[in-house]
Amino acid sequence: MATLLFSSISLVFLAVISLNIFITFAHGGSIGVNYGRIAGDLPSAFKVVKLLKSQGIERVKVYDTDPAVLRSLSGTGIKVTVNLPNELLYAASRKQSFAYGWIRRNVVAYYPHTQIESIAVGNEVFVDPKNTTGFLIPAMRNIHQALVKYKLDSGIKLSSPVALSALQNSYPSSAGSFRPELIEQVFKPMFEFLRETGSYLMVNAYPFFAYESNSDVISLDYSLFRENPGVPDAGNGLRYFSLFDAQIDAVFAAMSALKYDDIPLVVSETGWPSKGDENEIEASVENAAAYNGNLIKRVLTGGGTPLRPKANLTVFLFALFNENKKTGPESERNYGLFYPNMQKVYNIPFTLEDLKNFRDESYPVAGGGDGGAVVRDSTPVRRGGDGSGQSWCVAKDVGTDKLQSGLDYACGEGGADCRPIQPGSTCYDPNTLKAHASFAYNSYYQKMGRAAGACYFDGSAYVVTEPPKFGKCEFPTGY
Repeated sequence: MATLLFSSISLVFLAVISLNIFITFAHGGSIGVNYGRIAGDLPSAFKVVKLLKSQGIERVKVYDTDPAVLRSLSGTGIKVTVNLPNELLYAASRKQSFAYGWIRRNVVAYYPHTQIESIAVGNEVFVDPKNTTGFLIPAMRNIHQALVKYKLDSGIKLSSPVALSALQNSYPSSAGSFRPELIEQVFKPMFEFLRETGSYLMVNAYPFFAYESNSDVISLDYSLFRENPGVPDAGNGLRYFSLFDAQIDAVFAAMSALKYDDIPLVVSETGWPSKGDENEIEASVENAAAYNGNLIKRVLTGGGTPLRPKANLTVFLFALFNENKKTGPESERNYGLFYPNMQKVYNIPFTLEDLKNFRDESYPVAGGGDGGAVVRDSTPVRRGGDGSGQSWCVAKDVGTDKLQSGLDYACGEGGADCRPIQPGSTCYDPNTLKAHASFAYNSYYQKMGRAAGACYFDGSAYVVTEPPKFGKCEFPTGY
């Protein structure tokens, strides 16, 4: 059966795909943080910048244009997203002169020493109780014209962060659609603008909110990027292994429905609270560390979403600090990665180098019924090995149809490097379907950064911590 692998795909074409996927995953995505300041006990901007640099954080998003903050970021090489607040949308939309002055004072005065890379025009405008939606597009166009005036339009992009509540439907992901009343008024002109200017859509995505409201039908493992068998989407034929991916693909589906599937997406906010009110289930230090740590691993090791696998993501975590003056439930004051004294709330990596020592300490070894929507795979992770902390993905003894299907996916759409299992290559022997599938599964698993859910293949694969042995073939442990 293994010799049927390339019945419909040429070796040359697959080699090209494998090379392209390798390059994509090798570079990975990018992590930034949101620097909110609704607090009375935060350190100075100068100390904050030292903290960012000490952690290897190369992107920051702020909610205003505070001079102290922008001056402190000058010369650091940290890329900055600034914000035109909702309360200024009206003035920016009505007067071009206002837009000129705002750009001159808040961008030109600092650029390029402060590396402002984008401007968020407004924030979650559609849920603003002051009803500023109608001002958004005119404000974006006026601000862009001001960038053109100062010859900054090629280096600085404009967008506007959108909450997931702008979606009419988000489940399943393939049914993603925008609220009808916003399509003609906002989204179509916004997407035209983003396309014209080569910009991207900013989206604020919080799996915590979806889990909190639907914990009876959503698995916590699925929400925290932990190992789970995934949730199939009959509409697009894909399987989702994280709620985050499902949410982002719902936005991509909504964009595609309007014929704007060429526009990139940046996740401008996401996070998980380390503390909450009694009714805010699973708001804990342990879960916040798992969500943010596993998300960072997933982003930095590359790869997009199931719907757009080659679209490496830029993701801004919310938030840098706990903010004690925020109103609302307890969770609102406890999204911080750091306490105001600059000590970590929990340990997570921020760079590829840090990932070498990262491990989700509460990662479940095996399944267990908790009433979630996902039925877990009961196959345990094998223990033992050489103590290196490495893991591999291998095929189970299941039917040939499942193995062949998984093998075809891994070497085709999945972009695994399957050249070593071709006739005459180093891992062709033993020439069995299980051995070839195991090599292909592991290649895909390693290129996905050993992410949760990357070793499933419709239940035909599982993770081991001892090096697999198939003849003399050596299985790679990373790319």
